[in-house]
Amino acid sequence: MSAQDQSPPDAVEYTEAVSVECNISELKENEMRQVDFDEDTRVLLVKQNGRLQAVGAKCTHYGAPLQTGALGQGRVRCPWHGACFNLETGDIEDFPGLDSLPCYRVELGNEGQVMLRAKKSDLVQNKRLKNMVRRLPEDQRVFIVVGGGPSGAVAVETIRQEGFTGRLIFVCKEEYLPYDRVKISKAMNLEIEQLRFRDEAFYKEHDIEVWQGVSADKLDSAQKELHCSNGYVVKYDKIYLATGCSAFRPPIPGANLENVRTVRELADTKAILGSISSESRVVCLGSSFIALEAAAGLVAKVASVTVVGRENVPLKAAFGAEIGQRVLQLFEDNKVVMRMESGIAEIIGDAEGKVSEVELVDGSRLPCDLLILGTGSKLNTQFLAKSGVKINRNGSVDVTDFLESNVPDVYVGGDIANAHIHGLAHDRVNIGHYQLAQYHGRVAAINMCGGVKKLEAVPFFFTMIFGKGIRYAGHGSYKEVIIDGSLEELKFAAYFVNEADTVTAVASCGRDPIVAQFAELISQGKCLGRGQISDPATRDAWTKKLSEPLPQVR
Repeated sequence: MSAQDQSPPDAVEYTEAVSVECNISELKENEMRQVDFDEDTRVLLVKQNGRLQAVGAKCTHYGAPLQTGALGQGRVRCPWHGACFNLETGDIEDFPGLDSLPCYRVELGNEGQVMLRAKKSDLVQNKRLKNMVRRLPEDQRVFIVVGGGPSGAVAVETIRQEGFTGRLIFVCKEEYLPYDRVKISKAMNLEIEQLRFRDEAFYKEHDIEVWQGVSADKLDSAQKELHCSNGYVVKYDKIYLATGCSAFRPPIPGANLENVRTVRELADTKAILGSISSESRVVCLGSSFIALEAAAGLVAKVASVTVVGRENVPLKAAFGAEIGQRVLQLFEDNKVVMRMESGIAEIIGDAEGKVSEVELVDGSRLPCDLLILGTGSKLNTQFLAKSGVKINRNGSVDVTDFLESNVPDVYVGGDIANAHIHGLAHDRVNIGHYQLAQYHGRVAAINMCGGVKKLEAVPFFFTMIFGKGIRYAGHGSYKEVIIDGSLEELKFAAYFVNEADTVTAVASCGRDPIVAQFAELISQGKCLGRGQISDPATRDAWTKKLSEPLPQVR
């Protein structure tokens, strides 16, 4: 809230004014500064367009310090994973995360001393839940959200935040309440209580009817009916489909042997941990993020881990050969055996039906007590057959910029959506990113409730491998990767440049907040060209464009 807002705060709702270590004269335009409100509460002060605003200092996702993030026009973006918060309201506008930031009333004391008042309810924790309505018996409308992943979880909350007072059904295939799926391949020893977004009491309090262990069997869009695996047939007024994807098992002989696992759900990681010991020999097929994260998470717990990948270096398609080579070295330095330019021809079992060996395409064999398949995924849209919803060959569904399908009142998002993104991609794209899925949930919910919200997201991806955080924002083909910094020290930014000499994406390791800054740049409708990054001495100068006025729309 700005310093110009001098309306008297409610004495019951807000604290007394607290003087913080800052004078208005000390702050430069577009400066962010973290100050202490009390010994437990940090506040982010931002001076922009001559106004002083104050919000919570930590990202509500994983607690990143927002002072080190990317400042845009009227919002701040998290340096770690790209979540975005409005400085006026504190509301979360881009993801990951669920909660918004608390806002503080700003007053100026004698000689420009900055004074803050906090809402008492916000001091309990450094995040804020937007107001949500409950169901009203006289409201006979029915909204259904199908899919208990990150997209569905955001959608049901946003629907209640947008004022929908009808019946709200949340269909979740897993037996668990929605949880942070990103963590399961990185830290396999976490329990559901450490992973879930909200507890059962939260959904009951806000009249969100959660159907756990239930999947969608059939959609009849003509009758506006959803047929579910529990035998129920429910009529709806509007429905949001975010059923995500399932792990793909390649047609390799022996793929159905015991201890051949995929990593997609919490049950998968529980099964993996239950099957290993310090003597286990683990093989991970694929050099995707899932396979690599699993290998990194298990190598200290077992006798050996071997990664079998098709390319000559891991992550080559995403990051190019140079970064892929450095990732390869990182894994080898941490005692993971990397068998590249290879594959598995056959999975061999013992007399008990458990995997005991894998035969590679060159005929060599590896002892194997656990095989993890990181071999891609398939979209969960089979239930849409004959529904009237048009399905693409890969299983995705084309949506409008408001996430509505070709059938009115049927909205689609997350992994299964073929949607437009902010940036250079003119065609729809099908991207399975966690951040994008949550963003889709918010946009679909707003539009279902009668609002008008257009897709304006920039894809943002992140991973953590052996303590090294890798970020990536953007999308598009590239012909060259320009590395700034040191690959050897894993402190670098990588610019992906296309045929038109335009930067389509930026990746980094140990160089926050450069990726968040690029995501903010693209979200503002601006772009970055080769000429702006050709000189190493001035390569970061483009970040100053974030505080420049937004382009005029004609």
